[in-house]
Order: sequence, then structure tokens, then C-alpha cells
Amino acid sequence: MHTIEVVLAMLVAVVASGYLVRVLPLSVPLPLVQIGLGAVIAGVFNRGHALEPEMFFLLFLPPLLFLDGWRIPKQGLFRDKGVILELAFGLVVFTVLGAGLLIHWMIPVMPLGVAFALAAIISPTDPVAVSSIAKSAPIPKRLMHILEGESLLNDASGLVCFRFAVAAVMTGAFSLADASLTFLWVAVAGLAIGVAVTLGVSTFQRWLWRRFGEEPGAAMLVNLLIPFAAYLLAEEANASGILAAVSAGITMSYVELTGRVSGSMRVQRMAVWNMLQFAFNGIMFVLLGEQLPGIVDRAMTTVSESGHHSAWWLLVYVVVINLALVLLRLAWVYLSLRWSLLRARHRGEAGQGTSWRIVVATSLAGVRGAITLAGVLTLPLFLPDGTAFPARDLVIFLAAAVILVSLVGASVALPRLLKGLELPADSGERKEEDLARRLASKAALAGVERMRQQLVQNQTTDNVQLYNDAASRVSLLYQRVLEKDEGPDADPEKVRRMEQGYRQLRSAGLTAEREELFRLTRRGRISDEISRKLIRNLDLLETRQRD
Repeated sequence: MHTIEVVLAMLVAVVASGYLVRVLPLSVPLPLVQIGLGAVIAGVFNRGHALEPEMFFLLFLPPLLFLDGWRIPKQGLFRDKGVILELAFGLVVFTVLGAGLLIHWMIPVMPLGVAFALAAIISPTDPVAVSSIAKSAPIPKRLMHILEGESLLNDASGLVCFRFAVAAVMTGAFSLADASLTFLWVAVAGLAIGVAVTLGVSTFQRWLWRRFGEEPGAAMLVNLLIPFAAYLLAEEANASGILAAVSAGITMSYVELTGRVSGSMRVQRMAVWNMLQFAFNGIMFVLLGEQLPGIVDRAMTTVSESGHHSAWWLLVYVVVINLALVLLRLAWVYLSLRWSLLRARHRGEAGQGTSWRIVVATSLAGVRGAITLAGVLTLPLFLPDGTAFPARDLVIFLAAAVILVSLVGASVALPRLLKGLELPADSGERKEEDLARRLASKAALAGVERMRQQLVQNQTTDNVQLYNDAASRVSLLYQRVLEKDEGPDADPEKVRRMEQGYRQLRSAGLTAEREELFRLTRRGRISDEISRKLIRNLDLLETRQRD
């Protein structure tokens, strides 16, 4: 019962955070509010819950990373794959080396291997935290796609470096050749297993549908289980479960392009995934907040081991480490940009400069999150000889502090840094949408005509007229899309106002229909079943109207 109570309490805190973030007078990222609620629960009410890292990794990370991989824009991911790989792998190694040496120099009591372990676990950025910061900062879309792609891939590289550093501390030995081969296996096998699981499950599911029909509830449950299957299989093969979950999600986006899933199932599945994403993201940060009071207490007792007896040295450590992370990231981003421009000029292409504000924003947007905390809590309690793991509590405190400072720093600095930034107008996305609407409307008109011809065959004159009228009414919906931009002298502002008026009138009609259906249901004129069916149809129409 205690576990159930804890879960329910965390869900209540997540719900409360959703309303608090709207009530607060300042624009505060949702993760910070949830961390604060978790700290209040643990510190004030003494109701904290001990975080079990292995359970955390298995329960929360696979579905969230799967969903991020599923929804990330693939065109941007592959267009900027070079930059993303440089940030996800090269920057992680650069950060581990630079920050690890600095931490060991600043805190001599912390062995070099432990310092490298701390640097490794704070090197990966968090996709959940990055997405939350983006809601309050006007981050350009292309930069956002790069940050999302980086945060999806650098978790694996950071965790692998962390495990190697911990293994070196435990055994006292480290082999670069073995580490490189292990890293290659972890990455390639993890990606391959994720792809294989999604393709295998999807193929088997389609076979079941063809033989026995589609069962929406079972299909949705299978969809929810795919990331867990990919993660567990990869971990069993000593590969990266995180990369397996990400690649499984990316593969699912391509499976969706086959169009073999019904529209109603897509709507239901989206609602389920959105709810799970909000709940799991919130629980992660509430759990993080619940750990903070205990982490601070234990760090205060161990700070004297560094030779400094004042607790203010904890603040010094936190400030220096965070500044080092920003400067290392800034140097890497700047050098990477210069290298890209040199390569472009070598190929004879016209290199386009980037605003210094974008470069600085890329450095500040490296937000750490719950993955860092969950990883650092897996540190062993004792060495093989039975002695305590050196500076364990201090490492955990510094990792948690980096998460908080990076969240606060990005939420405060990014909106001010990017405010008023003039970016070149990107009309490509709008053109693609217009092209897709026109071509889809033409295909729909052709499909309506084919169906009309099939329906009127061997029918009486009255039935033929009914089918012709029905086809005309359906065709008008698509004809409007094709005709709205055909006039060479059409005023774009008039077209926009006409579209806005159409949407408002259509929305008013749908609202009136819904209210009448509710009224008929309350009076017992129609059954609940019929009411739910008709109202759902109106909801789908309204959703399409807003897109």
C-alpha cells in the first residue's frame, strides 16, 4: 500500500505542477516547478521516496525516449547529422576530459577516476529538459532539432564513459582499446536491436490483423510495450538500451508511413501517449526533487574531506563546474562551426555565418536532467576491498546541482538572449504544407470520382442523382483548397481572413452540434452510446479543422 500511496502522491504533484506553472506570475519551466514540489514533499512533509536507479531506467526512460525518437523531425535529424554526431559523441568525450581534469585539480581528495565519472554523467543533455526550456524561449526550429537530436544520442555516450570510469575506479585498470571496442558494440548493437524489434513486432502485428482482424486495445498495448522490449533485449546483449529505445521510436515513425493503421487508432494512441508523456516526465522531476534534501545533507557531511571546512565551498564547486561546462560547450560549438565553414569553402560553397547569439544559445541550451541524477545514483557504495567509494555523496550532490543550475540558467538567459533576434524567413515549411494539401485534395477528388462511378453503376435515376449530389458536396470540401490560391491577383491578407472566417464559422457550427447532442442525451432522447459516437466524430472534425 505504501508504494501505491507514493505513486498517487507523485501523480497529484504532477497535476498540481501543471496548474501552478500557469498561476505563477513568472515564466518558470515546468521541470523546475516539479522539482520544487518534490523537494517540498521530502523536506516539509517528510514523505520522500528512495529512488531506485535500475527501476528508474527501466520504467521511465524507454517510453519517453521512444516517443522522442518517434516524433523528432527526421528530415532535420538527417540533414544535420554531422553536427548532431559531433555534439552527441565528440563533445561528450571533450567534456569528460576537460571537466574531469578540472574537477580533480579543484577537489584533490576526489580521485581522477571518480572525477572522470562525475564529468561523464554530467556531460549528456536531457531531451525532456531541453523540450521544456524550448516552450519558454524562442529557439529557432533548426537549432531545436539539433538540440533534440543531440540529447537523444549523447545519453548513451555519456553513460558508457561513466561506466568505464567507475570500472577503472573499482579495478584500478583502464584499457583504451577495450573501451573503444566496447563503445562501438554498445552503440551499433543498441541501434540495430531497436530497429529489429520495431520492424519485427510491426510485421507480426500486421499479419495478425490480416488473419484475425484489428483489435485497437491490444494494438495500443503492444505499441506501449515496444520500447520496453527493445530496452531489455539491448541490455541483455550488453548494448545500449537507451539507443535501442531511441532507434525503435525512429523506426516506428517510418512504419507509420505505410498507412496501415486506422485514423481512429492514431487518435486514441496519440491521446494515450500524450498523457503518459506528461505523467512520466512529471514523476521523473518530482522524484529528482525528493532526492535533493537528503543529497544536500550527505554532501554537507563529506565536504570537509576536500580540506575545506566551510559549506560555502560547495557553492564554489557548483559555480566553477557549471561555468566549465558552458565554456567547454561554447569552445566546441565555435570550433565545430569554424570547421564546417572551412569545409564548405574547400568544396567551393558559399559559407554563411551564424549569429554569435545563436552560438551562445547553443552553449546555454545544454540542459541536464533526470538521466544525470539516475545515472549518478548507480555509483557503488563500496570498493572491492570493502572501503567506501571515494567522495560518493559529494559526486551525487554536484551532479544534482548541475541539473538545477543548468535548468535555471537556461530558463533565465535564453529568452533574453534570443529576444528580438532577426532570423531569415523560412518559407519552405509553409510551401511543403501547401503542396501537400493541394496534392492530397487532388487525390481525394480523384478518389471521390472513382467511388461515384462505382456507386452509380446499375442504379435507378433517383439513386444516381443522390450519389451525384453526395459526391458534389464532398468534392466542394477539397475544391476549396485547390481554388484558394489559384487567382494570380489574390490578396494574401484577404485569403487569410477568409480562411479565418471559415474556421470560426465551422467551429461555431461544431460547438452548436455538440451542445445539442449533450442536450438530447440529458433529456433521454438519444442513448449514451449514440451520443459518444457522434460527439467523437465532431471532435475529430474539430481537430482536423485546427490543423
